Amino acid sequence: MKFVDEAVIKVDAGHGGNGCLSFRREKFIPRGGPDGGDGGDGGSVYFEASTDLNTLVDFRYMRHYKAGNGQSGMGGNCTGKKGDDLIIKVPVGTLVYDVDTGELLGDIKEPGVPVLIAQGGFHGLGNTRYKSSVNRSPRQTSPGSPGESRHLRLELRVLADVGLLGLPNAGKSTLIRAVSSSKAKVADYPFTTLHPSLGVVSVSSHKSFVMADIPGLIEGASTGAGLGHRFLKHLSRTCVLLHVIDVAPIDNSDPVESAKAIIHELAEYNPELLQKPRWLVLNKIDMLPDAVSREDRIKAIVDGLNWKGKVFAISAISGEGTQQLCYSLMQLIDEMKESEA
Repeated sequence: MKFVDEAVIKVDAGHGGNGCLSFRREKFIPRGGPDGGDGGDGGSVYFEASTDLNTLVDFRYMRHYKAGNGQSGMGGNCTGKKGDDLIIKVPVGTLVYDVDTGELLGDIKEPGVPVLIAQGGFHGLGNTRYKSSVNRSPRQTSPGSPGESRHLRLELRVLADVGLLGLPNAGKSTLIRAVSSSKAKVADYPFTTLHPSLGVVSVSSHKSFVMADIPGLIEGASTGAGLGHRFLKHLSRTCVLLHVIDVAPIDNSDPVESAKAIIHELAEYNPELLQKPRWLVLNKIDMLPDAVSREDRIKAIVDGLNWKGKVFAISAISGEGTQQLCYSLMQLIDEMKESEA
């Protein structure tokens, strides 16, 4: 299915039903009093997260949504039926913005919890409501009010604990396939990953976290080059970022310069992302011939970046070092969630 993470739609809440003008007309009661009922409230528009959805593609084809109108009141003091509410299902992690004001109306994160986006109109009053000691036969009613109408911008930001950053062909897709159930596409050409891919990493029978593979970044990504700039926003919800670096690139490029390019693009796009915990993951160490070569290459990269954070040397292909990486990630995520509780 095509991955779409932005859409613009219009939603209309239902109008409230009008109040009824009616008088009691029964045999032997020649001057019955007012019996006009109230209208029904208009239906409201809600958004609700669904774990069955992972893209906004459906909103590219259907852009207008409307809740039900309330029925008008009737004689016999009968109240009109309330308009049907409309519940729109969206992927977990969808942000709903008002196009006209820019206001964030809802962050749809919890499945089964509807979030009100457009309020239905209120019911009108029947003439029974206007009866008083000085006005026994009121002919006054009130109309129902219109429901809210909004132009909305939907923006999907995937909910992941760990985000993978790196140049194309750094081995991010191979890593997420190796440690999770993800079926991310893997090939030996750049930009194999065309959209964010999620994988659930289980470290025990009752502990797991979600890892997101973001399309590879290139120099100039923050200004629109390549593919990754479109998906950097998905990193905003992560707990930790992994800089995945190819220690033995086939094009003989400098891993240090590659890492610096990624850090620069991250800072240009959103400096706040640099405040997140960031770990260095040196991938493809199996491509280096011996332990001495590995140690030398790791030291050269760490020193070249003046890296002060954690460093992991792994091989996503053979699995070397990946288990320790996952255990360490789970420990950090648990600590961060406990501190937020």
